[in-house]
Amino acid sequence: MNKPVLRVGERIDQLFSTDVKIIQNKEVFSYSIDSVLLSRFPKLPKKGLIVDLCSGNGAVGLFASTRTEAKITLVELQERLADMARRSIALNKLENQVEMIHDDLKHLLEHVPRSQVDLILCNPPYFKVEQQPNLKANEHYLLARHEITTNLEEICAVSRHALKSNGRLAMVHRPERFLEIIDTMKAYKLAPKRVQFIHPKANKEANMLLIEAIKDGSLEGLRVLPPLIIHQENGQYTAEIEDIYFGKG
Repeated sequence: MNKPVLRVGERIDQLFSTDVKIIQNKEVFSYSIDSVLLSRFPKLPKKGLIVDLCSGNGAVGLFASTRTEAKITLVELQERLADMARRSIALNKLENQVEMIHDDLKHLLEHVPRSQVDLILCNPPYFKVEQQPNLKANEHYLLARHEITTNLEEICAVSRHALKSNGRLAMVHRPERFLEIIDTMKAYKLAPKRVQFIHPKANKEANMLLIEAIKDGSLEGLRVLPPLIIHQENGQYTAEIEDIYFGKG
């Protein structure tokens, strides 16, 4: 491993199931389980091009890199997060596979060829601004969590233009926006095909969902996968989550 240059407040975390190391800063941004689950949710193309939108410090794309030989382009608007991702790419010696683009995702087609992307991954802002009137988070978390600089419709529109026919968009989001996600995907000819609801415990309502759609696919055949439970009643990870974090499968 290259010796990383760490800024004030930064640390290095590792997802042991992949051996990938990520530079983090809790005051700026830290990946959480939604990023880990998204990187494992879709079947990755063996070759070709993957794009990670709203990539933050690069966690989703970097975790995915261990399961494919495809080129991976990370796209992040916030300069500080993009810089962290670039250093994580170097730390893991992935410069030949993964690149970071510091730009607004609406400019994606200036960086990748139209209708040539095999898979888009996206961990987007979950909350509409008007639904969160007291926005007290720092700027970095504010932009990561709230639809200030992008929104669900823009993500689907950009994905529509960048994906090849039968290319896929995989996203992690909130269950309360499920119907809106379905409708927005369909409006941009992205046919939802797989969805999985994530529950903090077996007796708790879902607080996340994973969804995958295919460009120009049939609107029939949506599969609802078995729910994924994060914690046992005693607070420890379930066996499935334990394997995702620490296993080698």
